[in-house]
Amino acid sequence: MSTATTSSTETNAAERSHSLLGDYSVLFKPRVSAMVLLTAAGGFYLGCLRTGISPFSMLLLHTMLGVAIVTCGSGALNQALERATDRMMPRTAARPMAQHRIGLAHGLILGFLLTFGGAAYLALYTNLLSGTLTLLTAVAYVTIYTPLKRITSLNTFIGAFPGALPPLIGWTAARGVIEWPGIALFAILFVWQFPHFMAIGWLYRADYKLAGIRVAATQDPIEDAARGTVAQALFYAVLMIPVALWPTFLHITGWPYAIAAFALSIYYLVATIRFASITKNPNDPENRKVARQLLRVSVIYLPLLLMAMALNAQGHLLLR
Repeated sequence: MSTATTSSTETNAAERSHSLLGDYSVLFKPRVSAMVLLTAAGGFYLGCLRTGISPFSMLLLHTMLGVAIVTCGSGALNQALERATDRMMPRTAARPMAQHRIGLAHGLILGFLLTFGGAAYLALYTNLLSGTLTLLTAVAYVTIYTPLKRITSLNTFIGAFPGALPPLIGWTAARGVIEWPGIALFAILFVWQFPHFMAIGWLYRADYKLAGIRVAATQDPIEDAARGTVAQALFYAVLMIPVALWPTFLHITGWPYAIAAFALSIYYLVATIRFASITKNPNDPENRKVARQLLRVSVIYLPLLLMAMALNAQGHLLLR
C-alpha cells in the first residue's frame, strides 16, 4: 500500500471516528446532562456539610461519574424511542438516530449498558439508595414520560418528577438517606421546571404540533393553548417564591440566601408575567421573543440560586 493511500485511509478513519464522536455527543444530550450534573453536585455539596466529608472528595467524582453515565444512557434510550418524531421536527431532524447514522440496535444496546452500568456503579461506589434512585429516574424518564408525550399534556407534570430527582440523588450520595433538606432541593427543581418548559413549549409550538407531541401549547384553539400555558407558568412561578425559601426554614442556609432567593424568584416571576402577554394575541410572531426571554431567565435563575445556596450553606445547623 502506498503512503498516499495509507494517509487517505487514516484520514477517512479519523473522519468516521470524529463523526461518531459527534453523533454520540448529540445522542447524550450534553446540555441536559450538564444541568443534571449541576443540580446533583449542588445536592451532594449540601449533604456533605452535615457528614464531615469533604465536598471535593473521591465520593464526588464517583457520584458525578455515575450520574453522568446514567444520564447519557437515558438520553440515548429517549432518542431511540423518539427517532420517528425527531425526524418530523426541524430542530431535532438531524439527530443521529433520526437520520439512521446510529442504528436502533446500536442506540438501544448503548443506552441500556450505560443506564444499568451507571446505576450499578453508583450503588457500588456511593450507596444502594443513590444507585436505585438514579435507575428509577432513568426508567421513569424513558418508559413513562417519553411515551406519554404523544398521549397527554400531563406528561409535563409527570416528567417533572424524574426531572427533579438529581439534587436528591446528590444528597443521598453524601448522606445515604432521604431527608427533608434533600426533599426541599427536589421541590425547588420540580417547581422551577414549569415556567421553563412552558416557555419551551410555546417557543417550539409548531414543531411539537407537527410531531404530535402533547403539551399545553399545542392545544386547539390557540387561545386555549395560550391561556393554559400561561396559567401553569404563572402558578408555578408564584409557588417558586416560598419553595425557594424553604431551605432557609430548614436551616440549610442563612438569611443572606433567603434575600437572594427572594430577589431571584421575583425576577423569575416578572419574566413569567411578561410571558403572559401571549394571551393578548396568541398568533403574534413577537410572542416567541417573550418566550425566549423567559427561557433565558429560567436557565440563569437555577445556577444562581444554587450558587447562593452553596455560598450561604449552614452545614452545622442541618437537621437541628
